[in-house]
Amino acid sequence: MATNTQEQQSQAARHQEVGHKSLLQTDDLYQYILETSVYPREPQPMKELRELTAKHPWNLMTTSADEGQFLNMLLKLINAKNTMEIGVYTGYSLLATALALPHDGKILAMDINRKNYELGLPVIQKAGVAHKIEFKEGPAMPVLDELLQDEKNHGSYDFIFVDADKDNYLNYHKRLIELVKVGGLIGYDNTLWNGSVVAPADAPLRKYVRYYRDFVMELNKALAVDPRIEICMLPVGDGITLCRRLK
Repeated sequence: MATNTQEQQSQAARHQEVGHKSLLQTDDLYQYILETSVYPREPQPMKELRELTAKHPWNLMTTSADEGQFLNMLLKLINAKNTMEIGVYTGYSLLATALALPHDGKILAMDINRKNYELGLPVIQKAGVAHKIEFKEGPAMPVLDELLQDEKNHGSYDFIFVDADKDNYLNYHKRLIELVKVGGLIGYDNTLWNGSVVAPADAPLRKYVRYYRDFVMELNKALAVDPRIEICMLPVGDGITLCRRLK
């Protein structure tokens, strides 16, 4: 009996560790989704980049494979052509986007760390989609402010994906709502933040999870009452909230 209890505790602990990528009840169920639906259809370049990123010490930052599949299909469904990504890391979600866009599609990609982006760049180049990407190293906020100064950029983006500094999500939203077109989508990643959004105040959380939790919850509350958008929060990956601009 003690052994069974220890196994259950070990499984619970392991699930908590990977929970930032799976909010399902068990890891076995998540693995079933990956092996049945995601991995068999994952494009070879995305598989190569996923496996490359898994060896990186910060691999927890990467977009999960099921979320990459979701983004790829979503972009095709909305016929996206002009997109933006804030927070790139090694480029897994960026590659999912680039593969979904038409040959003349464009992605403005921003990240504070070019080195991480360049880790995945050879895979992106080999996939034949690097020409779609304009990468800018540095904080995204100054770039957004510069874009907003030109009226032609207002309402010009079909899709914007944000997976960056959570304490700036609301600041991003104030700007992105002007840049995405009416009917276009903004996707905010990590909006369930390792499930911590429903954790008790005294729950044992990692420092970075606890620090950013309030910012994520503040964003969620703000999006829920924003009359300019309609929203859908999905338990894919670590939670992604889609915002469709209404006006």
